[in-house]
Amino acid sequence: MTDDSVILDKRGQALWITINRPEKRNALNGDVIAGISRGYRQAHDDPQVRVIVLTGAGDKAFCAGADLQNSGAAFAMDFSRPNADYADLLRLSQNATKPAIARVGGVCMAGGMGLLCMTDMAVAADHVIFGLPEVKVGVFPMQVLSLLQSIAPPRLVNEWALTGEPFDAKAAQAAGVLNHVVPAAELDAKIEWLIGRIVDKSPTAIRRGKYAMRAIASMSFDEAIAYLESQIALLAMTEDAKEGLKAFAEKRKPVWPGK
Repeated sequence: MTDDSVILDKRGQALWITINRPEKRNALNGDVIAGISRGYRQAHDDPQVRVIVLTGAGDKAFCAGADLQNSGAAFAMDFSRPNADYADLLRLSQNATKPAIARVGGVCMAGGMGLLCMTDMAVAADHVIFGLPEVKVGVFPMQVLSLLQSIAPPRLVNEWALTGEPFDAKAAQAAGVLNHVVPAAELDAKIEWLIGRIVDKSPTAIRRGKYAMRAIASMSFDEAIAYLESQIALLAMTEDAKEGLKAFAEKRKPVWPGK
């Protein structure tokens, strides 16, 4: 499925969501946010899709943040609505039960950092520059912080948000924002490598596992361990768990029923 701003492309067991505004450095607008949201929903409605890949068209930008060419539109708010579309996209991503990978082939700034942080894993080309430059235009990475603060060290988040200065892929990886940094020519191969190591695993275990990780994020240890001991008991009753144990005993690769 293709529209003006976002391309949704099913490749094997992966659904690729590509922001398709390379001439605007894949900047965010309402259509882009709606398109990414549609991709997440489509992936979850299709049992054949095991993983989501989020990327930007071209090699210049993953996403440069909000489209500031029309600054009035970029920061226009309907104050009768308690929720914003970009925030709703972040909510959708965090409630997702299928894993998502960010493929970062170009600059990743501002709201693009939020897209990066909303995925489960991220791979970037080694030339990519990152940043939270909102303070340079009189705003702040408010919504991005909801995810970034649980990923990167607080001192670094403070520096990035308060100075607005860019940083490179090596620094992003050291901060825990990226899983892998590779030469640009190896970016797609690394993405396929990650996809391959997801799709041969139990889809049921992954979906229930992601659900559980989300559930315990704000729990105390005592709350989390009580919840998780019940979850492992439930997971053990699934068809995937039965198949996994049977395949292990028979020394063969499992054929996952996904149930």
